[in-house]
Amino acid sequence: MHSTVHENRVYPVFNSRIVLSYRGDMGRRARGSYSVGIERRTRIVEAAAGRFSAEGYHATTMTSIAADAGISDSGLLHHFPTKKHLLLAVAQYRLDTSAEWWDTLPAEASGLATLDAMVDAARRLVGQPGLIELFVLVSAEAADPSSPAHTVFAQRYDGAVEALADRLRQGVHRDGLPASLDYPALARECIAVSDGLQLQWVLSDGAVDIVEGVRGHAARLTAALTGATEPESGPSVPVAEAATVPDRQ
Repeated sequence: MHSTVHENRVYPVFNSRIVLSYRGDMGRRARGSYSVGIERRTRIVEAAAGRFSAEGYHATTMTSIAADAGISDSGLLHHFPTKKHLLLAVAQYRLDTSAEWWDTLPAEASGLATLDAMVDAARRLVGQPGLIELFVLVSAEAADPSSPAHTVFAQRYDGAVEALADRLRQGVHRDGLPASLDYPALARECIAVSDGLQLQWVLSDGAVDIVEGVRGHAARLTAALTGATEPESGPSVPVAEAATVPDRQ
């Protein structure tokens, strides 16, 4: 994979002609045809995200997306030659909107409040079931090192772990949590629980309760970190030993 750079923004591409990822940054409008192209891609990706969320990836047709975006089928194919190109663009859109939601949380929120926010984030997920399916599909695509999704997802995971670890580390000063904990490991565990439950949700045709799974894990993790008595009810999602691993940084 290589990248096209324009106005300090990087767009990963399959080749020099095909833009894969949606950046969503419309704060500064470019001029001329470039601005028109960005706006059109934005409409397409948002239309696709809505369709994928409501109907699922496999049930959605390129024609329906083109109609929702207000363009012709050929216009859609000009920007996204295949459905897989659009899948990856919508996946990046999902990552961007999720990151934006986390950015709305107070920077001074405590580490334990961040665990509560993980439950709220899970509620947002189940409100868009089609995007859960999309996430699982793109995760499988990203597992292939030769896929353009691989680098994008690897970078995003690194960034998500770092950001969540910083939020959890607020618990040292605000919740009295030990400074010696390996907070990046705790962050990776929380993300793994959420992502794993999404996979199980897809495999179980929606039978797995993602919100309760995240809630149960957060409660047991809180109990392990604070020495409090953990709840008697809730799904069995064990707290990893990372909760007591000294910080190696």
